[in-house]
Amino acid sequence: MLEDMQLKGFSPATQESYAKGVERLAKYYHKSPELITPEELRRYFLYMKLEKRYSRSTATITLCGIKFLYQVTLHKDWPVLDLVRPPKGRRLPPVLSQPEVQQVLQAVQVPLYHVCLTTIYSGGLRISEGANLEVEHIDSGRMQFLIRGKGDKDRYVPMAPRILEMLRNFWRTHRSRRWLFPASARPWARSVGEDRPVPVGSLQVAFHRAVEVSGINPAAHVHTLRHSYATHLLEAGVNLRLIQEILGHRSPSTTSIYTHLTPAVCAQVTEPLKAMVQNL
Repeated sequence: MLEDMQLKGFSPATQESYAKGVERLAKYYHKSPELITPEELRRYFLYMKLEKRYSRSTATITLCGIKFLYQVTLHKDWPVLDLVRPPKGRRLPPVLSQPEVQQVLQAVQVPLYHVCLTTIYSGGLRISEGANLEVEHIDSGRMQFLIRGKGDKDRYVPMAPRILEMLRNFWRTHRSRRWLFPASARPWARSVGEDRPVPVGSLQVAFHRAVEVSGINPAAHVHTLRHSYATHLLEAGVNLRLIQEILGHRSPSTTSIYTHLTPAVCAQVTEPLKAMVQNL
């Protein structure tokens, strides 16, 4: 199954999540999934839905992992695999205001984490995209980043002059030939020549601590910077289609979640709404 996922080009994170989904099934029956019958699989899906009550995200990834194992690896296209569908939902992601973003980022004391998280917000990047930025990905002539995106899809993201200045100043502190944010730039890094980017987990911990110190929305996480970036662009009047391209979304429906009613968006609707209902 792992080899099949690698051939499909799944990311390491997806491979791990799918494998964990299959692991839950195997532990439930205490035997190899290859020995499980369609009826046993049906009972497990009922257990997930009625007793375990997994969250939608956990249920979805577990189902996807199990379906991949049976349909792709074991070539068993059982009807029961199409019975279970997690309920569709649409939760709005937490979004920080621009002052709140500034407040959180100012609370990040370690320069490596501060500059990296600031860059992530300024480009609407995923955390892995920000951590893995390379020196050669900066196009200062056209003021943009080259992002090696999800699913090996490259895209260009506009870069503000302030960010270019910040990146140059930070690079002078470590002068890594490859990475903009090398692991060796951490104060406690043992090996100065450590040729790998800053760990994603370290960025997450630094952001979480900054959120606690600043006292803002405790539900915020690093990906909240990406949501906030898209919302702030939308509030500034940037076209939704352009935001989709910058974020690297395949479908406009994914980007449309940022049209939720923030105060700035509501303000744009006030005057037209007044005219619409004036003579009712």
